[in-house]
Amino acid sequence: MAKLSDKARERFEAMESRQEELREAIAQPEVIADAPRCQRALKELAELEDGTAAYSAYRQIERHLAEAEEMAAEPELADMARAEAARLREELSRKAQELQLMLLPRDPDEGRNVILEIRAGAGGEESALFAADLSRMYQRYAQRQGWRMEAISLSDTDLGGLKEAVFLIAGSGAWGRLKFERGVHRVQRVPVTDSAGKKQTSTCTVAVLPEAEEVDLRIDPSELRIDTYRASGHGGQYINRTDSAVRITHLPTGLVVTCQDQKSQLKNREQAMKVLRSRLRELRQSSADSAYAEQRRVQVGTGDRSERIRTYNFHEGRVTDHRIGLTIYRIDDVMNGDLDEILDALRMEERQLLLRAQDD
Repeated sequence: MAKLSDKARERFEAMESRQEELREAIAQPEVIADAPRCQRALKELAELEDGTAAYSAYRQIERHLAEAEEMAAEPELADMARAEAARLREELSRKAQELQLMLLPRDPDEGRNVILEIRAGAGGEESALFAADLSRMYQRYAQRQGWRMEAISLSDTDLGGLKEAVFLIAGSGAWGRLKFERGVHRVQRVPVTDSAGKKQTSTCTVAVLPEAEEVDLRIDPSELRIDTYRASGHGGQYINRTDSAVRITHLPTGLVVTCQDQKSQLKNREQAMKVLRSRLRELRQSSADSAYAEQRRVQVGTGDRSERIRTYNFHEGRVTDHRIGLTIYRIDDVMNGDLDEILDALRMEERQLLLRAQDD
């Protein structure tokens, strides 16, 4: 039976002490009169509520278990008490695991929207076609989750593929789930462009960035070069008649972002700035420990076929996530946006790693 560790108990007991301090504080006239201070205290109190309530429930189960074990010593109640004790031990074990998970460090980006970037890698036109397939897969997954997915930049090919696609995905839990998608995605199938019917291996790279808000990162306008030009491609007749496309270059870093998917130049500029802020935020955070180049390489790699986090094998109808050794034989469902089985498994693996790190 899994039990709550002494270290975990100490942390929950500290939460209870802090909860009592806050309750006493918000009852004081001087705190009530100070609106910002009172609001901060109420917010912290609300954040502690789930943890302290769960810990209280855990201790109640412990008490009931102790009572059941005592009753098991009485002959006339032994069978019933032993059965109840067995049930309570299972419940206590589940509750202990829940409490341990509640103590895991919270991802600071958990509540953020996502900038999703998909790029064709090795494999020529087949890679571009797979990039379009991945885009549709994420669009369908976003629909299932009730998220909003908006194209910021699309660079298409004559055969309907995508050389590059950048999307904003907005909705509760978007970052917490889609962060696992970053890396090289490999496809194995017979390309529609191959008349000989020979199976080919191609790749796409996927980068996932938490959306940076303007308050997170202020950019000096003097560091930007903003060019406008006439959009081309899938934008339609209206967009092709106006200089609505925007290219923003961040001069100190050389980062370039383009957006042409909106009819309004102003809207394209706003969207391009969202992507630029997110890329700069990632760059600056990672540069703090001199790891940006490595982090970016880990996220998107070189697009080489040997680098992959996941393989989509159409001939065998399977999808394999190589990070956790998970293979499922429902490739059509996955390509239609049914990603929960994979993402749930990745999230569980992340939690297990965090729990092990917590115990060390």
